[in-house]
Amino acid sequence: MHLGISSYTYTWSIGVPGSLPDKQMSASDLVDRAASFGLKLVQIADNLPLENFTDAELENLRQYAFNKGISIEMGGRCLTTEHTLKCLKAAEKLHSPILRMVIDGAGFEPDIPLIIQIIRELLPEFESRKIRLAIENHDRLKALEFEQIIKSINSDWVGICLDSANSMGAGEGFETVAEILIPYTINLHLKDFTIQRVSHKMGFIIEGNPAGSGMLNIEDLISKLNRLGRCQSAILELWTPPEADLASTIFKEATWADRSVEFLKQYFK
Repeated sequence: MHLGISSYTYTWSIGVPGSLPDKQMSASDLVDRAASFGLKLVQIADNLPLENFTDAELENLRQYAFNKGISIEMGGRCLTTEHTLKCLKAAEKLHSPILRMVIDGAGFEPDIPLIIQIIRELLPEFESRKIRLAIENHDRLKALEFEQIIKSINSDWVGICLDSANSMGAGEGFETVAEILIPYTINLHLKDFTIQRVSHKMGFIIEGNPAGSGMLNIEDLISKLNRLGRCQSAILELWTPPEADLASTIFKEATWADRSVEFLKQYFK
């Protein structure tokens, strides 16, 4: 398994709707950051949508990353047939071995039968390009529903992008989710977190942390995935709580990224 960083490691630096920095981090900036860490991998996802790049822009980015010894994984959101194919074509241009996809999009929340139908229709496109579809567990669906999708497709070209925090939005703890989805995992999102009761005791706050300083048992998770040998990449993501101003938030995010990569390197020799 190879360690990489993501466009969701630097979410504030790239820009959150309604809170855009004066100079947004670009795809090439992210490649530079990975190189500065001595890493070989970046995953560029839907907050920096590469499917909107021209073919020439994609080739320039691929060549820029190649010259720095960096591989790119492609990520997208909204599993409609048309949009997924658009993302897949961009992934092919970038020589990405996977296409990580979040199923839902704006105004698009398909049921399980429709999800399965779309993936089956697209399967020949993935097979012909030798790119695997990594479906990310996200807020709406339960782990057993993701397992149902994978089992129904029954193809080596489709697996899970296992995110360590997202499924709390569906009311599931990560240990439950991991037990079900680890056997199908081909891509990992390492996102550490804490859960704290609020001062009035009636509720909890879930927040991100630098890797290794939260509640996620990273060593155990990586060990289980390594034993199975299916997951080829582990991508650092951060949920960085904002500070009083954007500049301070971006500085905090970068500091957390530095701490997280330094901590995680011990597990990726």
